Amino acid sequence: MRDVPVRAVFTVTRHDGRWAVEHGGEFFGHSAEKEVAKAYATKRARQMQDGGQPCQVRVQGEQGYYDAPAAVARV
Repeated sequence: MRDVPVRAVFTVTRHDGRWAVEHGGEFFGHSAEKEVAKAYATKRARQMQDGGQPCQVRVQGEQGYYDAPAAVARV
């Protein structure tokens, strides 16, 4: 049986009316723009991963896959 290392999880979520990154119960990287907070989370996760720690970035309200629009009805 393999030992699976625990991932560090960075979650981009709303906090105090802005977007922020949550990790280990602490919030940082506050921004009015979700994309800026996502970039900050990715940068921090990359730094930890380069140091050997597996990481995951989650975005609150996003599923991680593209949901194609429903087929258009033919007239």
